Amino acid sequence: MIGCAPVKRFRRLFIANRGEVAARIARTCDALDIIPVFGVSEADRAAPYTRGRESVVLGPSRSSESYLAAERIVQAAVQSGCSAIHPGWGFLAENPLFASLCEAHGVSFIGPPPAVMQTLGRKTPAKAAMAAAGLKLIPGSDGVLRDVEQAKEVAAATGFPVLLKAESGGGGRGMRVVREPNGVQEAYESAQAESLAAFGDGRLYLEKLIEGGRHIEIQLLADEYGNVVHLGERDCSVQRKHQKLIEESPALVLSDAERAQTLAAAVRATAAIGYVGAGTMEFLLDDGGELRFMEMNARLQVEHPVTEMRTGIDLVEAQIRVAAGEPLWFSQDEVGFRGHAIECRINAEDPSNGFAPSPGVLEQWSVPSEDDHVRVDTHVESGYEVPPHYDSLVCKVIAWGEDRDAACDRLAATLRGMRCDGISTTIPMHLAVLSSSDFRANDYDTRAVPGWES
Repeated sequence: MIGCAPVKRFRRLFIANRGEVAARIARTCDALDIIPVFGVSEADRAAPYTRGRESVVLGPSRSSESYLAAERIVQAAVQSGCSAIHPGWGFLAENPLFASLCEAHGVSFIGPPPAVMQTLGRKTPAKAAMAAAGLKLIPGSDGVLRDVEQAKEVAAATGFPVLLKAESGGGGRGMRVVREPNGVQEAYESAQAESLAAFGDGRLYLEKLIEGGRHIEIQLLADEYGNVVHLGERDCSVQRKHQKLIEESPALVLSDAERAQTLAAAVRATAAIGYVGAGTMEFLLDDGGELRFMEMNARLQVEHPVTEMRTGIDLVEAQIRVAAGEPLWFSQDEVGFRGHAIECRINAEDPSNGFAPSPGVLEQWSVPSEDDHVRVDTHVESGYEVPPHYDSLVCKVIAWGEDRDAACDRLAATLRGMRCDGISTTIPMHLAVLSSSDFRANDYDTRAVPGWES
């Protein structure tokens, strides 16, 4: 389902990201007759997706001097005549100061308003807003912990095991599991130090540790006129060290009644906080069958193609149109859900060696032919050198089927037909998961990767 007209407000759009993210955004820009301009580091200046395109070198390979250099990015966008910036995911995508900087220079930020991002970026205000909208929370502290002594008190009242989490965290950083009272002090100090180093914010909060849960997320879209729709849910429970490996939709672990109730509540909560753009609410399904809110990501997710395959809606297009001041061009009743979709992330890592990074030259790269049922999102080609400086994602493979088994079979067949010579990748691990009886029976949780011992 695509929009019915060109986006009139944006003629040139600056892409403040790299790799597969940048290539993905550019594809939609091409479809909307928008000229993409890439901001690149020295390491990416010859990347395949920039060939024959406009690009601006932001700085050296180090992210802090290129993809995280906010003022340099905005200046490059203005000087290249771009009226909008798309941050993708990662880097500056959820940085309200960057969004404000864009606005101050008359450049549209493709994302939610800075004030909303600020609320959602701080976990405890976000949880309070969601609780007020009727979503169930994970038991724990009412807000940021004052000090380690309060952490001990709250942990005792909540009941062990508990989880200490960074207020400004993400990706598992600033997170520590505590299983008994004597471990609170060390875990608190360790989590605080890591959070301060990673996010510049050492504040922590505490939650009950839900072990054996399922990670469910809901895709939402909202425009500035108060229209909010959901595009269904995704199951992201195949994880390693809090990093998602495989995502699929629908989440068959949910009952129809539970799905409908939570989707409706998520739409209400999104409207209540004044959200605009694409966003994702993340939940944990506990052992009592309750879906409990964790956080809302104020950006596009890596796994968004799963939802696109089921609905036919281009989420990057929706982001751009909403940022241009257009209303959503479809209602909730017009969103159709078909079949089952599943995605896996192929990284340049060696799963047989503790998932050690495997940068280097991709000597041979090929994938089976894509069609309406298989999609490969990538930025690489034969001869591409995977740099050691950034995330190791090589590609994402997304498959669709009439049901879950058909989608899994199609994904596995595609992986078996891929060539990634010259580097180690996570393809063997994904094939092991897809052939696992536990995974096929949908009988697993976030504690371990089904079919793989790591």
